[in-house]
Amino acid sequence: MSSPARKRAKKQADGDEVEFFKGISKVPYKPDAGPSDVLCYKHYNPAEVIHGKTMADWLRFSVCYWHTFRGVGLDPFGGPTITRHWDDGSESIENAKRRLRAAFEFLSKLGVKYWTFHDRDLAPEGADLEETNRNLDEITDLAKELMEKHGIKLLWNTCNLFAHPRFMNGAATNPDAHVVAYAAAQVKKGLEIGKKLGAENFVFWGGREGFQSLLNTDVLAELTHAANFFKMAVDYKEKIGFQGQLLIEPKPKEPTRHQYDYDAMTVVGFLKHFGLSDHFKINVEPNHTMLAGHSYEHDVVMASKFGMLGSVDSNTGSPDLGWDTDQFPMDVKNATLVMKAVIEQDGIAPGGLNFDAKVRRESTCLEDMFIAHIGAMDTFARGLRAAVKLIEGGVMKMMIADRYSSFKNGIGAKIAKGNATFEECEEYIKKAGEPKQISGQQEKYECVLNHYV
Repeated sequence: MSSPARKRAKKQADGDEVEFFKGISKVPYKPDAGPSDVLCYKHYNPAEVIHGKTMADWLRFSVCYWHTFRGVGLDPFGGPTITRHWDDGSESIENAKRRLRAAFEFLSKLGVKYWTFHDRDLAPEGADLEETNRNLDEITDLAKELMEKHGIKLLWNTCNLFAHPRFMNGAATNPDAHVVAYAAAQVKKGLEIGKKLGAENFVFWGGREGFQSLLNTDVLAELTHAANFFKMAVDYKEKIGFQGQLLIEPKPKEPTRHQYDYDAMTVVGFLKHFGLSDHFKINVEPNHTMLAGHSYEHDVVMASKFGMLGSVDSNTGSPDLGWDTDQFPMDVKNATLVMKAVIEQDGIAPGGLNFDAKVRRESTCLEDMFIAHIGAMDTFARGLRAAVKLIEGGVMKMMIADRYSSFKNGIGAKIAKGNATFEECEEYIKKAGEPKQISGQQEKYECVLNHYV
């Protein structure tokens, strides 16, 4: 951080009387605002009841701490571009507290009721685990105080098991049992912090749970160790009485060449195979879904259909780039398809829509933080409205029902119920002959969707 910025940060007291976002008031709802009015909601009206719930209940927006308050615009080709006047760049407890106070002012002015964090985003790592835990205790004491003051809840917390060099070969899947034990001790504390702050979920993202080469990897051993690690987490969660939902967040690659929790269906298969599906759900990040070669909404829909959708890290990426760009979601059609899945499962609670997104490296002013979140929230509000109209209109539902109507009776009903045999199918074909060609009418479905978006 530059010297002037460091001096400004040091001049600020730790007290609540400091205003970090001067000149920016609580974001209002102004549906008639013009195109250049960007510090207001034009579509997101939290108290508005739509399809039986308020917008706030359907959307359950959350701000992530790591990108929003620890992001500095760093990329592999250049240094930091973003400085914040409250942050002196140090890993001191004082700076961590000041940063946290700034965060809760931001959340309050934005009107968001949830937040998320990694343990190491929030408090500095100490010389050993004991000191690190003391630091985390001190900072989360303040977090609890600020949550109560501002009426803000913790959507989920998680442990950073990927950044420190000790985790270069993974955490739960590390070939060194010493590292696995360290990761377990860190998650133990994470679950305790989750309980302390009333977290509604706890997330596992295995950033380095994978491999760079199969030549030096015992895949089955590593997956078995991961499953046993998750079983320890379940046991400890129940032991301490933590009520939050456990979530696994899929990603196909980056930083590893291959990540074990590749996509939603991979995670479903893993959980079913190791008898963990009753204890975990999935936190889908669409940018990760796209990295797996799927469409934006793919993992949201697949997880939901199997009753495994727990939460969404609402961001997007640039498929033409091919890496995890963590951009704010601004595509209304994508938001509509996500919200259609959420409505069809009657909501996403206790999960939510967490903006695991960062302003661009070139977006360096404080207003950009607000504008990015406001734009994304309005995008999902529009998506919610469009999805409700699509569902309540019933046109697409009837089209799909008609497309699968052959499974309502006869041989189709037997196939659907799992009662048919190969012999019966053969006999049916001998009588019914060659099937007729029936159009899938994809373009018609796309036109119907566009009518509502």
